[in-house]
Amino acid sequence: MRKLRVAALIRDGLVPPDEATGYDVNNPPDWKMEFDIIATLREMGHDVRPIGLYDDLTPVRDSILNWKPHVAFMMLEEFHGVAQYDHAIVSYLELMKQQYTGCNARGLMLSHDKALSKKILNYHRVPTPGFAVFRRRRKIRPPAKLKYPILVKSATEDASFGISQKSIVHNDAALIERVKFVHEHVGSDALVEEYIEGRELYVGVMGNKQLSVFPVWEMFFRNMPDDVAHIATARVKWNTRYQKKHGIETGRAPDLTDEQTAKIQHICKRVYRALNMSGYGRIDIRMNAAGQVYVIEANANPNLEFGEDFAESAEADGISYEQLLTRVVNLGLKYDAAWRQ
Repeated sequence: MRKLRVAALIRDGLVPPDEATGYDVNNPPDWKMEFDIIATLREMGHDVRPIGLYDDLTPVRDSILNWKPHVAFMMLEEFHGVAQYDHAIVSYLELMKQQYTGCNARGLMLSHDKALSKKILNYHRVPTPGFAVFRRRRKIRPPAKLKYPILVKSATEDASFGISQKSIVHNDAALIERVKFVHEHVGSDALVEEYIEGRELYVGVMGNKQLSVFPVWEMFFRNMPDDVAHIATARVKWNTRYQKKHGIETGRAPDLTDEQTAKIQHICKRVYRALNMSGYGRIDIRMNAAGQVYVIEANANPNLEFGEDFAESAEADGISYEQLLTRVVNLGLKYDAAWRQ
């Protein structure tokens, strides 16, 4: 691959140091993904310039006009603290005719809006749990058509923000209380969906038009008590002590037949296309004891940290971390944005 000028767009405060040694692997710094990407790209010979951003896009404009990067590596997940605004950053890059990595603006917007994405998936007859949306500042009326238990979560936030064991409710009173929690403490509309007891599966997808799918990955709850819901709460995803205590690990999903694997990967491609995603993404699925799969959500621009699920599943498919980042960059360079047409 030719040597490129890469503008790394990063949230202010997460710009990593040039060297990273001596940190606790059981409690890695918040900027580990950013460091892994930048350090690896530099080792591959690329000229990488980190740009820390919070509420001002002037540094991006200056970089585009004066340095003329070949590609912007999109690591921003928010703008002035609002997670739903990453699509606006990408829209700005397109207005500036700047190529970038990851998902396009429309795909980011659709996948972030979990309620809208579920409506689109229902239209395309993709299996997803029954759901309802509770808007803020409106009266909460428990839906008669949904069956308990029900999972209550934010309609827009990612990374399991606001999800705990209390998110699984079994009656109307508990549902109303949890919806109020999401409204007041998470600060978003609440999405409620029928809880699917079963396996937690993840599938990485890469591509713009022609798609490739990684092996089906699974989250294991090896020491979790049977009377506790096996779901990816915020503690399950981010608390390393909690993970060790309950034997929470991820790895290639075992005991899937070739037919099941093919079906899951086919569904994930359909989701990716239905939501107009590009670059790379991860589709989250639950599979019940009967083998029926339900799409929970689609995640555009998932965590690219070395050793995390997306990179690990790629490696299981014979793709090294360096090769993975090269694919991410190449897909960004090849994306056929409107200004290129």
